[in-house]
Amino acid sequence: MDDFFSHVSQAFQLPLKNPVLIFSLILFIILLSPIVLRKLRIPAIIGLIISGVIIGPKGFNLIGEKLMESDGAMKLFATIGLLYIMFMAGLELDMKEFKKYRTKSFTFGFLTFIIPITLGFPICYYVLNLDFMAALLTASMFATHTLVAYPIVSKYGITKRPAVAISIGGTILTDTAVLIILAIISSAATGKLDADFWIRLISSLTIFSIIMFLLIPRIARWFFSKLESEKTSHYIFVLSIVFFAAFLAEMAGIEHIIGAFVAGLVLNKLIPQSSALMNRIDFIGNAIFIPFFLISVGMVVDIKVLFQGSWWPLVVAGVLTTFAIFSKWFAALLTQLIFKMTKTERQVIFGLSTAHAAATLAIIMVGYQKNILSIDIVNGTIILILITCMVASFVSENAGRKLLLETPDDELLNAPSKRSQHLLVATNELKGNENLLDLSILITDKSVSNPISVVNVLANDVEAEKRIRASRNHMDEIIRHFSSGEIKVNTIATIDHNLSSGIARTSKELAADIVILNDSNNTNMFMRLVGDERAHLLDVCPKTVFFCQLDKSFSEKKRIVLICPAFADLENSFTNWLERILRLSKELKLDLLVFSTEITFEKIKTYSDKRKISLSMKNTKIVELEDFFLQNFRIEKTDLLVMCNARAGSISYSINSDLFLPKIEKAFESNDKILIYPSQEIVENAFSTYDDISSEAISKGVETLQKIGKEVGNIFKK
Repeated sequence: MDDFFSHVSQAFQLPLKNPVLIFSLILFIILLSPIVLRKLRIPAIIGLIISGVIIGPKGFNLIGEKLMESDGAMKLFATIGLLYIMFMAGLELDMKEFKKYRTKSFTFGFLTFIIPITLGFPICYYVLNLDFMAALLTASMFATHTLVAYPIVSKYGITKRPAVAISIGGTILTDTAVLIILAIISSAATGKLDADFWIRLISSLTIFSIIMFLLIPRIARWFFSKLESEKTSHYIFVLSIVFFAAFLAEMAGIEHIIGAFVAGLVLNKLIPQSSALMNRIDFIGNAIFIPFFLISVGMVVDIKVLFQGSWWPLVVAGVLTTFAIFSKWFAALLTQLIFKMTKTERQVIFGLSTAHAAATLAIIMVGYQKNILSIDIVNGTIILILITCMVASFVSENAGRKLLLETPDDELLNAPSKRSQHLLVATNELKGNENLLDLSILITDKSVSNPISVVNVLANDVEAEKRIRASRNHMDEIIRHFSSGEIKVNTIATIDHNLSSGIARTSKELAADIVILNDSNNTNMFMRLVGDERAHLLDVCPKTVFFCQLDKSFSEKKRIVLICPAFADLENSFTNWLERILRLSKELKLDLLVFSTEITFEKIKTYSDKRKISLSMKNTKIVELEDFFLQNFRIEKTDLLVMCNARAGSISYSINSDLFLPKIEKAFESNDKILIYPSQEIVENAFSTYDDISSEAISKGVETLQKIGKEVGNIFKK
């Protein structure tokens, strides 16, 4: 027994030496760190770096210095992750958008590259007392940026605006230019910048370019066409190209990350963004390799230096962060003045270009590994990444809203095409869902060829096949119910470990524009379907969702009361759900009473007239949702309440949105209700798969503070 305890104690002796235990620890961190820190509203990229600080040799020493040496396992995985980041950056660049706005993109790219370097070099050289090479490399780090805030502007549907396209184009140019500088500095660190150096560099780069841009694409096309069915081989082939390109770059005398970046550019056209191969590349990179790199970054950070009495590390962090933000703002300002853009467009460009993340980390870590940069610069860069990501999120959030408010009305009031109209009804049986199915019939355009699908999501367990066979009887009943309304319906029985995910997956497979399901308090169908609160389904399903509490017959309804938040008319899917509600009002011949801002009501009325939907419509003006309770208006039990809510981060979302819903459900518990959450589908983009550098956590943190402030304010009002 003593031998057993001795064996166990030796296995857990710090630093850990058992490779299986070390790998398990890293995997648990990758699994749990984003989940735990998401609750604290900390971005995942910062969370993984913090985890590295904690377990590293300068933290609790769970993993020692030996594994971080050049022949250590951690160093190997970190190098793979670094190459993977740069490969994905090249692979996912949108070259079409770059070509469309190439003149403006080139101008902004030049400004956002030359300004940080020109002004940053003297600051690093004279203020931070860095030597020539270190000052130049640190200044070039200022020039890079990562589109962390892109998902925010994507939610607002403004990704095709010139300001956004210019920011993307500028990213291509500035990151490429910085990588070239990195190649020169890395080579110069081991030699001299004489004539032989330049001849050797130019000739080797020429050979490297011929192999990468002429030979590799032809080999890749042949491989993908000849082995079309070998999906696993495709991924292995891509990885082989990445690491071979990195090796060639080193042989050419430049940094290996440049080779990985070029490999991404070369394979850009050959790997579609929505392909299965791209999905594998994203998944494995974001699940394993990139988190390993981020953890390894944290392991070299010595956070104790910031609190050992010397103010110099804090000064370095402050100077780096302040200048990084200023240089990007100044570049955006000059771009605005040159092309006579609006102030809002300048803010969008600044918001998108001010965040430093992936490329910044890559450059700084290469400089640190080659002993060009000190640990103070590495520590300061980590703080810079955190602050610039926050600033980018805040600025992009506000500027995106403003830019959307400046959109002409006629661009937002186009009717949804018949081809895009497809309703997904999530239900398992007919009993208790008759009103839900009737609603789907009432709001469906009869001229649509394939209007409705009914999905039955079943648990994926040993009884799954048995349940699917048993569900056919329920599906036959549902089909007969729809046939009475002369509506064509598709029925689907599917299995999934998570019922919300099953609904979300099916809605994507069918390209449905609206998902409706029963949220009745009587049948509690939603709890049986999803097993969680509404937020669970909204997290995984970006479609427009109708949560329906329909316990009474439609023949009992006397009016429809529609409640809309401010700016609801600016949502991407505004006309999508409005079309269905207007049709419901028309089919039931009910008056529509709208509680909204004056602007939103005018948009509703304009759309109704444009679509020639004749119905009686009245408006009661409210500015905030809570103003609804201040109106001298009596809600009858026969009124159907339709509430348009908003998802966090959308243009119409406010701190009142989440506070208003429980109040109205409690005040009008006996009324039938339809709760609408407009679609927030994110447009695919070059950087959308960098889940580890998402700005969502930052935005949610701000919303949480706003809610707390609102509740505190209500206490004092009372």
